[in-house]
Amino acid sequence: MNSILIGLGVFAAIFGAAEFGMALRKRIPDTHLGSEAKDVIRLVTGITATTSALVLGMLVSSSKTYYDSWNTQIAETASQVVTVDRLLEDYGPETAHIRVEFAQLVEGGVQRIWPNQDPIQVALKPQDIGEQLMHEVELLTPKDNFQTAAKSQIMPMITALRQGQWRMYLRTQQTSMPFALLVIVVSWQAAIFISMGLFAPPNPTIHVTLALGAMIVATAVFIILEMYSPFRGILSISSVPITDAIRLIQR
Repeated sequence: MNSILIGLGVFAAIFGAAEFGMALRKRIPDTHLGSEAKDVIRLVTGITATTSALVLGMLVSSSKTYYDSWNTQIAETASQVVTVDRLLEDYGPETAHIRVEFAQLVEGGVQRIWPNQDPIQVALKPQDIGEQLMHEVELLTPKDNFQTAAKSQIMPMITALRQGQWRMYLRTQQTSMPFALLVIVVSWQAAIFISMGLFAPPNPTIHVTLALGAMIVATAVFIILEMYSPFRGILSISSVPITDAIRLIQR
Protein backbone atom coordinates (compact mmCIF):
# COMPACT_ATOMS: atom_id res chain seq x y z
CA MET A 1 0.00 0.00 0.00
CA ASN A 2 1.20 3.51 -0.82
CA SER A 3 1.45 5.20 2.59
CA ILE A 4 1.42 8.76 1.25
CA LEU A 5 -1.68 8.26 -0.91
CA ILE A 6 -3.54 6.49 1.88
CA GLY A 7 -2.54 9.21 4.35
CA LEU A 8 -3.86 11.88 1.98
CA GLY A 9 -7.05 9.84 1.53
CA VAL A 10 -7.52 9.63 5.30
CA PHE A 11 -7.01 13.39 5.62
CA ALA A 12 -9.55 14.07 2.86
CA ALA A 13 -12.09 11.68 4.39
CA ILE A 14 -11.84 13.10 7.90
CA PHE A 15 -11.71 16.77 6.93
CA GLY A 16 -14.55 16.15 4.47
CA ALA A 17 -16.54 14.62 7.34
CA ALA A 18 -16.10 17.81 9.37
CA GLU A 19 -17.24 19.94 6.43
CA PHE A 20 -20.18 17.60 5.96
CA GLY A 21 -21.12 18.12 9.61
CA MET A 22 -21.11 21.89 9.10
CA ALA A 23 -23.29 21.56 6.01
CA LEU A 24 -25.61 19.14 7.82
CA ARG A 25 -26.11 21.60 10.64
CA LYS A 26 -27.95 23.98 8.31
CA ARG A 27 -30.48 21.27 7.46
CA ILE A 28 -31.19 20.04 10.99
CA PRO A 29 -33.93 21.86 12.90
CA ASP A 30 -32.70 23.83 15.92
CA THR A 31 -35.01 21.77 18.14
CA HIS A 32 -32.84 18.73 17.36
CA LEU A 33 -29.67 20.49 18.52
CA GLY A 34 -30.78 21.67 21.94
CA SER A 35 -28.76 21.38 25.12
CA GLU A 36 -29.93 17.84 25.84
CA ALA A 37 -29.05 16.72 22.31
CA LYS A 38 -25.63 18.36 22.66
CA ASP A 39 -24.98 16.49 25.89
CA VAL A 40 -25.86 13.13 24.34
CA ILE A 41 -23.80 13.80 21.19
CA ARG A 42 -20.81 14.92 23.24
CA LEU A 43 -21.08 11.83 25.44
CA VAL A 44 -21.16 9.47 22.45
CA THR A 45 -18.35 11.43 20.77
CA GLY A 46 -16.24 11.12 23.91
CA ILE A 47 -16.74 7.35 24.02
CA THR A 48 -15.91 7.06 20.31
CA ALA A 49 -12.82 9.26 20.68
CA THR A 50 -11.54 7.21 23.63
CA THR A 51 -12.07 3.91 21.83
CA SER A 52 -10.48 5.26 18.65
CA ALA A 53 -7.46 6.55 20.58
CA LEU A 54 -6.98 3.14 22.23
CA VAL A 55 -7.11 1.33 18.89
CA LEU A 56 -4.77 3.82 17.23
CA GLY A 57 -2.35 3.45 20.13
CA MET A 58 -2.51 -0.32 19.81
CA LEU A 59 -1.77 -0.11 16.08
CA VAL A 60 1.16 2.24 16.60
CA SER A 61 2.59 -0.06 19.29
CA SER A 62 2.12 -3.15 17.12
CA SER A 63 3.72 -1.55 14.06
CA LYS A 64 6.66 -0.27 16.15
CA THR A 65 7.25 -3.77 17.51
CA TYR A 66 7.15 -5.15 13.98
CA TYR A 67 9.56 -2.46 12.75
CA ASP A 68 12.00 -3.03 15.63
CA SER A 69 11.97 -6.78 15.03
CA TRP A 70 13.18 -6.14 11.48
CA ASN A 71 15.96 -3.90 12.80
CA THR A 72 17.04 -6.65 15.16
CA GLN A 73 16.92 -9.22 12.36
CA ILE A 74 19.19 -7.08 10.17
CA ALA A 75 21.70 -6.58 12.99
CA GLU A 76 21.76 -10.31 13.73
CA THR A 77 22.23 -11.12 10.05
CA ALA A 78 25.19 -8.72 9.81
CA SER A 79 26.76 -10.40 12.84
CA GLN A 80 26.26 -13.86 11.33
CA VAL A 81 27.81 -12.74 8.02
CA VAL A 82 31.01 -11.59 9.73
CA THR A 83 31.14 -14.73 11.88
CA VAL A 84 30.79 -17.07 8.89
CA ASP A 85 33.52 -15.21 6.99
CA ARG A 86 35.89 -15.40 9.98
CA LEU A 87 35.25 -19.13 10.38
CA LEU A 88 35.94 -19.67 6.69
CA GLU A 89 39.16 -17.67 7.01
CA ASP A 90 40.22 -19.66 10.05
CA TYR A 91 39.58 -22.92 8.21
CA GLY A 92 42.44 -22.23 5.81
CA PRO A 93 43.30 -21.21 2.23
CA GLU A 94 41.02 -23.94 0.87
CA THR A 95 38.03 -21.68 1.50
CA ALA A 96 39.36 -18.62 -0.37
CA HIS A 97 36.99 -19.07 -3.33
CA ILE A 98 34.09 -19.85 -0.97
CA ARG A 99 34.72 -16.58 0.90
CA VAL A 100 34.59 -14.66 -2.39
CA GLU A 101 31.34 -16.36 -3.37
CA PHE A 102 29.91 -15.77 0.09
CA ALA A 103 30.70 -12.04 -0.08
CA GLN A 104 29.08 -11.85 -3.52
CA LEU A 105 26.04 -13.71 -2.18
CA VAL A 106 25.63 -11.28 0.71
CA GLU A 107 26.15 -8.25 -1.54
CA GLY A 108 23.55 -9.59 -3.97
CA GLY A 109 21.18 -10.11 -1.04
CA VAL A 110 21.54 -6.45 -0.07
CA GLN A 111 20.64 -5.42 -3.60
CA ARG A 112 17.58 -7.66 -3.48
CA ILE A 113 16.39 -6.53 -0.04
CA TRP A 114 16.88 -2.81 -0.78
CA PRO A 115 15.92 -2.69 -4.48
CA ASN A 116 15.34 0.45 -6.49
CA GLN A 117 12.35 -0.87 -8.42
CA ASP A 118 11.85 -4.60 -7.78
CA PRO A 119 8.89 -5.65 -5.61
CA ILE A 120 9.90 -6.49 -2.05
CA GLN A 121 8.24 -9.92 -2.18
CA VAL A 122 10.47 -10.97 -5.08
CA ALA A 123 13.51 -9.21 -3.64
CA LEU A 124 13.46 -11.07 -0.33
CA LYS A 125 12.92 -14.54 -1.75
CA PRO A 126 16.10 -16.60 -1.17
CA GLN A 127 18.07 -17.50 -4.27
CA ASP A 128 19.44 -20.88 -5.40
CA ILE A 129 23.05 -19.65 -5.17
CA GLY A 130 22.88 -20.11 -1.42
CA GLU A 131 22.25 -23.83 -1.87
CA GLN A 132 25.34 -24.07 -4.10
CA LEU A 133 27.46 -22.36 -1.45
CA MET A 134 26.26 -24.79 1.22
CA HIS A 135 27.12 -27.71 -1.06
CA GLU A 136 30.68 -26.41 -1.52
CA VAL A 137 31.11 -26.14 2.24
CA GLU A 138 29.82 -29.68 2.67
CA LEU A 139 32.50 -30.91 0.24
CA LEU A 140 35.33 -29.50 2.36
CA THR A 141 37.55 -32.26 3.75
CA PRO A 142 39.03 -31.30 7.14
CA LYS A 143 42.70 -32.21 7.66
CA ASP A 144 42.80 -31.84 11.43
CA ASN A 145 40.62 -31.35 14.45
CA PHE A 146 40.75 -27.55 14.13
CA GLN A 147 39.30 -27.63 10.59
CA THR A 148 36.75 -30.20 11.68
CA ALA A 149 35.59 -27.89 14.47
CA ALA A 150 35.51 -24.88 12.12
CA LYS A 151 33.42 -26.74 9.55
CA SER A 152 31.01 -27.94 12.24
CA GLN A 153 30.40 -24.29 13.15
CA ILE A 154 30.20 -22.97 9.58
CA MET A 155 27.35 -25.20 8.45
CA PRO A 156 24.88 -24.22 11.22
CA MET A 157 25.69 -20.53 10.67
CA ILE A 158 25.02 -20.70 6.92
CA THR A 159 21.86 -22.67 7.60
CA ALA A 160 20.78 -19.97 10.07
CA LEU A 161 21.36 -17.30 7.41
CA ARG A 162 19.25 -19.23 4.94
CA GLN A 163 16.50 -19.66 7.52
CA GLY A 164 16.68 -15.94 8.28
CA GLN A 165 16.16 -15.14 4.60
CA TRP A 166 13.10 -17.37 4.42
CA ARG A 167 11.79 -15.95 7.69
CA MET A 168 12.05 -12.39 6.34
CA TYR A 169 10.36 -13.42 3.11
CA LEU A 170 7.48 -15.24 4.82
CA ARG A 171 6.90 -12.48 7.38
CA THR A 172 6.71 -9.96 4.56
CA GLN A 173 4.10 -12.13 2.85
CA GLN A 174 1.97 -12.65 5.96
CA THR A 175 2.21 -9.46 8.03
CA SER A 176 0.57 -6.23 6.93
CA MET A 177 -1.67 -3.47 8.17
CA PRO A 178 -5.20 -4.91 8.61
CA PHE A 179 -7.11 -2.94 5.98
CA ALA A 180 -10.52 -3.61 7.55
CA LEU A 181 -9.28 -2.28 10.90
CA LEU A 182 -7.92 0.81 9.16
CA VAL A 183 -11.32 1.47 7.57
CA ILE A 184 -13.07 1.06 10.93
CA VAL A 185 -10.73 3.46 12.75
CA VAL A 186 -11.02 6.07 10.00
CA SER A 187 -14.82 5.77 10.05
CA TRP A 188 -14.79 6.33 13.82
CA GLN A 189 -12.68 9.44 13.35
CA ALA A 190 -14.99 10.65 10.58
CA ALA A 191 -17.97 10.26 12.92
CA ILE A 192 -16.17 12.31 15.57
CA PHE A 193 -15.40 15.10 13.10
CA ILE A 194 -18.99 15.12 11.84
CA SER A 195 -20.16 15.75 15.40
CA MET A 196 -17.56 18.52 15.72
CA GLY A 197 -18.82 20.11 12.54
CA LEU A 198 -22.40 20.06 13.80
CA PHE A 199 -21.60 22.51 16.58
CA ALA A 200 -18.70 24.45 15.04
CA PRO A 201 -19.30 27.94 13.58
CA PRO A 202 -18.21 28.03 9.91
CA ASN A 203 -15.33 30.51 10.06
CA PRO A 204 -11.69 30.31 8.81
CA THR A 205 -10.25 29.59 12.26
CA ILE A 206 -12.52 26.59 12.72
CA HIS A 207 -11.71 25.29 9.22
CA VAL A 208 -7.97 25.51 9.90
CA THR A 209 -8.36 23.85 13.31
CA LEU A 210 -10.36 20.95 11.87
CA ALA A 211 -7.82 20.59 9.05
CA LEU A 212 -5.01 20.35 11.60
CA GLY A 213 -6.92 17.71 13.54
CA ALA A 214 -7.50 15.69 10.36
CA MET A 215 -3.82 16.02 9.49
CA ILE A 216 -2.80 14.64 12.89
CA VAL A 217 -4.95 11.53 12.44
CA ALA A 218 -3.73 11.07 8.85
CA THR A 219 -0.12 11.37 10.02
CA ALA A 220 -0.68 8.66 12.64
CA VAL A 221 -2.07 6.33 9.96
CA PHE A 222 0.85 7.21 7.68
CA ILE A 223 3.40 6.32 10.39
CA ILE A 224 1.66 2.99 11.05
CA LEU A 225 1.72 2.07 7.36
CA GLU A 226 5.36 3.13 7.01
CA MET A 227 6.48 0.94 9.90
CA TYR A 228 4.62 -2.01 8.39
CA SER A 229 6.73 -1.49 5.21
CA PRO A 230 10.24 -1.45 6.73
CA PHE A 231 12.16 -1.69 3.44
CA ARG A 232 10.25 1.00 1.55
CA GLY A 233 9.22 4.57 2.08
CA ILE A 234 10.47 7.36 4.33
CA LEU A 235 11.05 5.14 7.39
CA SER A 236 12.95 2.47 5.45
CA ILE A 237 15.36 0.44 7.60
CA SER A 238 18.99 1.27 6.89
CA SER A 239 21.22 -1.25 5.14
CA VAL A 240 24.30 0.12 6.96
CA PRO A 241 24.81 -2.94 9.27
CA ILE A 242 24.91 -5.31 6.28
CA THR A 243 27.00 -3.04 4.06
CA ASP A 244 29.47 -2.51 6.92
CA ALA A 245 29.71 -6.29 7.29
CA ILE A 246 30.38 -6.63 3.55
CA ARG A 247 33.19 -4.07 3.67
CA LEU A 248 34.64 -5.88 6.66
CA ILE A 249 34.73 -9.30 4.99
CA GLN A 250 36.07 -7.91 1.70
CA ARG A 251 39.18 -6.42 3.32
